[in-house]
Amino acid sequence: MVNVNIQTTISPYTQEPIATRPLLSKAELDNVIAEAVKAQKSWRKVPLDKRIAIAEKWLAEFESLTDLLAEDIALQMGRPVGSSKGEINGTLYRARHLIKIARESLAPIPQTATDDEANKREIVKQPLGVVAIITPWNFPHLCTVNSVIPALLAGNSVIIKPAPQTPVPAERWLQTLTAAGLPTNVLQVVHLAQEDTLNLLVADPRIDFVTFTGSVVGGRAVQEAAAKGPLFKGVGLELGGKDPAYVRADADLDYTVANLVDGAIFNSGQSCCAVERIYVHSSIFDEFVKRYAEIAKKDYVLGDPTKPETTLGPVVSLASAARIRKQIADAIAKGATAVVSEADFPGAKEGTTLVGPTVLINVDHSMDIMTEETFGPVIGIQKVENDEEALQLMNDSEYGLTASVWTQPTEANLAIFDQFVEDLESGTVYLNRADALDPALPWTGVKNSGRGISLSTLGYDQLTRAKSVMKRVKLN
Repeated sequence: MVNVNIQTTISPYTQEPIATRPLLSKAELDNVIAEAVKAQKSWRKVPLDKRIAIAEKWLAEFESLTDLLAEDIALQMGRPVGSSKGEINGTLYRARHLIKIARESLAPIPQTATDDEANKREIVKQPLGVVAIITPWNFPHLCTVNSVIPALLAGNSVIIKPAPQTPVPAERWLQTLTAAGLPTNVLQVVHLAQEDTLNLLVADPRIDFVTFTGSVVGGRAVQEAAAKGPLFKGVGLELGGKDPAYVRADADLDYTVANLVDGAIFNSGQSCCAVERIYVHSSIFDEFVKRYAEIAKKDYVLGDPTKPETTLGPVVSLASAARIRKQIADAIAKGATAVVSEADFPGAKEGTTLVGPTVLINVDHSMDIMTEETFGPVIGIQKVENDEEALQLMNDSEYGLTASVWTQPTEANLAIFDQFVEDLESGTVYLNRADALDPALPWTGVKNSGRGISLSTLGYDQLTRAKSVMKRVKLN
């Protein structure tokens, strides 16, 4: 008999249980939230310089566990251990920037008016209170750092509810922040059933803000649950993507192909901002596809994520693998051609989580592979004749997270790129880059890719409340 009060994590590679966690009862969660409220009242009074000092000490604590943190990722979500260290380094890089800009981002903003010297005005930024952060399994540290560090530095208390697939990474945050001197209950980790996450955590009136990273369906459920409470609360949603790339006729093919293979296949394509569809100018289409297929076939060793020689691990679950293969089969049935298929990877087998890279041509927007999020190591490459056609196809999506344009960075082309920036319906537009976040820039999406902002100084604004202050300093 399955114990419904226990959460079990299944290894993506072995399909064996690797971790269990007790799920909190209603009474236990009620106590967690009450303690978070109490801790926040004290934490907000701690001077910013001391909060920053704790965060800086945490950097060393977290970095000291790099090998262990990488092993956690490999075992629980299946990314090869060799590339999992990159997530730890990226987390530290983002955290250092967020700590560096904390004073500037949280400082009062004076407002001046040349026609009124009697009143002094400023905008101060205050913590929201208790922030619930629902984290995903695919990048359990990179997605956590985006909200946890600025939320804590702003004076909020935080409750992390991690994905059932990756319970341990969230617990490592609690471990390392506690070691760095974070007071008790300012950060807590909870394991909850999905229904309790929505109805008991998100809907609780003592939760002042909720951030969620995950699917569109999940994001909609979080937004609806947040609206059920007696008080209005903010919700930040970082959801799916079907991110396009456009390769113009003059693109540097050596550079572009290599980057777009990595942008589509890294982490088995399990990234919200992975490149999922490519549009290539007809004059270079055949050469682009040839080079793309060559790299995709030779650069990946599919297998056990704990082995150093493995460069591509399993997808997260059997259900995910079946859904990915269904999309591929649908596209081929509608006329697509696989120039790279699972047959090129001996470890890839139907009915397993080892999904080999697949590269499809003769694709169009009648196929799910070009319109629905895949979240797997699959790419569709479509021929286009000009910029106008590429733009229309890039915007033909319910998602809008990132988009990229690949072309020579000449003065004339930069002007063309600026027009793409204006016209593309996406939160981020890249030139000759893809699948990358810069903590100095806001991370946001449009359409079904979500709402709200993380990272940059604007990310602090999401986790604080602006308060207007007016002082009458001349009474006559």
